[in-house]
Amino acid sequence: MKAAQDLAGSIVFSKDKRGMYIVKSFAPELKVIGIGRSAAAFRIRETDKVIKVFFPEYTHIAKEEAEIYQLLEGKSYFPCLYEWGDNYLVVDYIEGKTLFSCLTEGVLVTSDQIKGVDEVISYVKKKGLNPSDIHLNNILVTPKGEVKVIDLARFRETKDCRQWSDLRYAFYHYYSRPLFPKRLPEFFLNFISSLYKKNILRVKGL
Repeated sequence: MKAAQDLAGSIVFSKDKRGMYIVKSFAPELKVIGIGRSAAAFRIRETDKVIKVFFPEYTHIAKEEAEIYQLLEGKSYFPCLYEWGDNYLVVDYIEGKTLFSCLTEGVLVTSDQIKGVDEVISYVKKKGLNPSDIHLNNILVTPKGEVKVIDLARFRETKDCRQWSDLRYAFYHYYSRPLFPKRLPEFFLNFISSLYKKNILRVKGL
């Protein structure tokens, strides 16, 4: 098995016509499992580890996120950090579905899981951090029904982030109603997300 630094170095990114990053090539030991706005995540084959590699203009976030992982070390809410470098982190691979996948696949999201995220946020705040950018794609539900937060990069931001409070409101006031559909099309969720990010859609009552 190659060293993590060599695996990170094997990854080549490029941009599509929209200016979005895509993964052009990578070592055969890796499998792409997710692409975000600042990094791509790869499972290291035949292991229970993930390497998260940051895009060229976001490499500074690697050190920032590693420090946050170290501050929160020892809590089962988050993956375990094993190693980090100039542009990458190596963390646990966690089996599960994101809340986004639960909604698109019709897997029931429970109030206990929402309360679990509330517990995570409370713990992070007690550590002096600001749990920002918590959304449907960085909350995992494990096969045992436990919740895990897998992206900690923006937990030191100072702005007031409403994402989780708005999602929480939507769960209790819409999703939890008996007649509300428990399976939603991916294009619909992405459309709602785009309106939310542009401040065109706001959650009523908050």
